[in-house]
Amino acid sequence: MTPPARTSVDPALHPASAHPLAAQIAANIHAAGGWIGFDDFMAQALYTPGLGYYTGGATVFGTLPGALSATGQSGSDFVTAPEMSPLFGQALARQVAQALQATGTDEVWEFGAGTGALALQILDALRAIGVKLKRYTIVDLSQPLMARQKVNLQAYAGTVHWASALPAQMRGVVLGNEVLDAMPVKLLARTGGVWHERGVVLDGGDGLFTWQDRPTDLRPPLEVDGAHDYLTEIHPQGEAFVRTLADRLQVGAAFLIDYGFPEAEYYHPQRHMGTVMCHRAHQADADPLRDVGLKDITAHVNFTGIAVAAQDAGLEVLGYTNQAHFLINCGLVDAMQQAELPQRVAAQKLILEHEMGELFKVIGLTKGSVWDAVGFARGDKTHRL
Repeated sequence: MTPPARTSVDPALHPASAHPLAAQIAANIHAAGGWIGFDDFMAQALYTPGLGYYTGGATVFGTLPGALSATGQSGSDFVTAPEMSPLFGQALARQVAQALQATGTDEVWEFGAGTGALALQILDALRAIGVKLKRYTIVDLSQPLMARQKVNLQAYAGTVHWASALPAQMRGVVLGNEVLDAMPVKLLARTGGVWHERGVVLDGGDGLFTWQDRPTDLRPPLEVDGAHDYLTEIHPQGEAFVRTLADRLQVGAAFLIDYGFPEAEYYHPQRHMGTVMCHRAHQADADPLRDVGLKDITAHVNFTGIAVAAQDAGLEVLGYTNQAHFLINCGLVDAMQQAELPQRVAAQKLILEHEMGELFKVIGLTKGSVWDAVGFARGDKTHRL
């Protein structure tokens, strides 16, 4: 069932005073007239300087539960593909090398680089095959994560640079692994046949965050069949990011890797609970109003919307496929055969259907002439977008 328009929450878990960030969001809700859209709430929860989940300095990913990272920090909330196996970055580097040659560029741009693990894997792999880079630029909003990246990438101090925003013009190969899913989304709820935008308010004088719906003219990009109540997301910020990338990228390519679906699957009538999910200590829950600032908030990606936004802004689609096909096309299986058993076991999770192989997708985009990208040589599903 679709969550009700207003959902009471446990005062012991949701008081706005329990975390400085929650208190600040509560003040912002009051200043906004008592209601903010979920996209605004998600942006504040994740990215408020010094307080948000990604900007507050907490260990968020990079190790398994209870394990110690290279910096001595314990535990994490989730593990991304490059943290799971270095073979991920080595395979992706083969696509990067081809893209650099095809576009005649010598720079790589990575968004949301986490601990820097993927950057290190790609730089090592490119060096091993003789590809020389002019610059590897990491664009990241998190000062604490940037500090970790600088430690992990000391060997490439002369090549790696950092930025907090896109320049007016850029050239090269752009990478984004699990970046789009962390971009704020709007929540739309169809209740009793009427569409509403779901936002966040304070529940009376208790200082609790709770839901409130308002009628809206916003709609999903596809009509959702049926008369049942339905909760879903639209992705204006993710699509705006792709349009900005298209505007700034003079020549080059982009590869965006994330979990999601094409539009017809995303807005399937049976997907009536939406895709917003939270992650903390390798546990998942669907309540973003709880433990604000202490856990990740994500939503699946509508890859059709990303492709359309890219094409409308002047990019061409090189291909779209699941992560398993992409990595196998880029030589992952050959690399696994040469690796030690623990590495092979870890790398299998990248391509197994019930692990990351099918849920995660890869979309390739280019500015300039279209070329045959190796990552989409087999299993290209662009026709399903």
